Amino acid sequence: MNITTLALLLLAPILVWRIYSRLKTQLARQRSIMSRHYTGVLVFGALILVPLAQVFDRPLELAALGVGSLLGGFWGTYALRRTRYEDTPEGYFFTPPMRLGIVIAMVLVARILYIGVELYTLQGTGANPPRFTESPLSMLCVGLTGAYFLDYSMGLLMWRRKLRKAIELD
Repeated sequence: MNITTLALLLLAPILVWRIYSRLKTQLARQRSIMSRHYTGVLVFGALILVPLAQVFDRPLELAALGVGSLLGGFWGTYALRRTRYEDTPEGYFFTPPMRLGIVIAMVLVARILYIGVELYTLQGTGANPPRFTESPLSMLCVGLTGAYFLDYSMGLLMWRRKLRKAIELD
């Protein structure tokens, strides 16, 4: 075992812990800011559409992306039902279901870390590394994560629009 491998083995748990702690703070009670919700729709929509354009001619990867997107949409709708919404004098706040959001995000993080390890082991062998979109499992993870956060962002936008219409009617 060389020093680079040992360093990666020691740094991987620290990296996972930092990602987890960052996600934990992002999935706590937070202010509802419309621009963030719009950004979520754009970013996570692109997270699904960009790979879709690349796997359109490969049925297995396309099916995996579709199944992941359906599952992500289902879990996103479930998370919206479990979210606590608050309309306070300080502003609008929401508290998402933390555990579900962390699990969904960590699925994609784990897949990316696995691919990183795979690329590291292929280094120096002369083998061509696989493309991210060539794996059905990767497409399943991308679809799951992208659709979950896309659905969640769209749900938050609809919640805020519903509040705006209620204020206009008063």
